[in-house]
Amino acid sequence: MKENAFYRMLLLTAIVLALSSSVALAQDSSLAGNTENGKKLFATYFCWSCHGSNGRAGGTAPAIAPSTRSAEDLIKYVRKPRGPMPPYTSKSISDKDLADIAAFLRSVPKDPDPKTIPLLNQP
Repeated sequence: MKENAFYRMLLLTAIVLALSSSVALAQDSSLAGNTENGKKLFATYFCWSCHGSNGRAGGTAPAIAPSTRSAEDLIKYVRKPRGPMPPYTSKSISDKDLADIAAFLRSVPKDPDPKTIPLLNQP
């Protein structure tokens, strides 16, 4: 009898752990972001006016691409920036849109190593 109760509790614990991890994965996937939509939104919200056309600087703000920043980190920063950038509330830009922009910024490739550019390495 005690053995059955132990196995029932073990099974119940396994089910709860499986369900909680699937809920966490579902929440993370909602902020996975869409790269193509993020590229459009980067222009729509005029992010380029301060951060440059691909987030590589060129305006009044620093480069933000290429990025390794998660959607969650970008959302936190945009909501409560630490520099001269104004805060953007969820009324002005949604978490989903910011997740798409974060996906776009992560897709911007790194600059090539100057040593691999033949024109820059001529004697």
